[in-house]
Amino acid sequence: GAASLFSKTVQPALLTAAHASRRYRGKYYAMARDLVGQLRAGYDEALSRYDVLVMPTTPMRATVIPAADAPREEVIVRALEMIANTSPLDVSGHPACSVPAGLVGGLPTGMMIVGRRYDDATVLRVASTFEQAVGGFPAPQAAAVGSTA
Repeated sequence: GAASLFSKTVQPALLTAAHASRRYRGKYYAMARDLVGQLRAGYDEALSRYDVLVMPTTPMRATVIPAADAPREEVIVRALEMIANTSPLDVSGHPACSVPAGLVGGLPTGMMIVGRRYDDATVLRVASTFEQAVGGFPAPQAAAVGSTA
């Protein structure tokens, strides 16, 4: 059916949203949306003192990509453990750009640059300046890819 058109990570989110919508008539969605102003204000306050914020794109080192036949639970955990730094920006509306920042344990790591709302140009200028300053980025070593070390 139509559910098979979505990834293993999106399918449960859609089912949960549909269930919550039917059962609670948007109550929890509305409660979450009420928090957007606080989230936005937090970033706005920090960005009132700095041109951009810089943070790791993900809160952890790169992990092994689950096998194509991995259980759904493993795929979901691997996907969701990586979005803690990026997902708030999907809601707050602040532009962000991730740039390669080098290798950690032979695996790539990203640096996320966050800017003021509606100021995508500054984020892109900072990203470009960083890329020019470091002179490009090394490719992961073939032996390190897929390693858990």
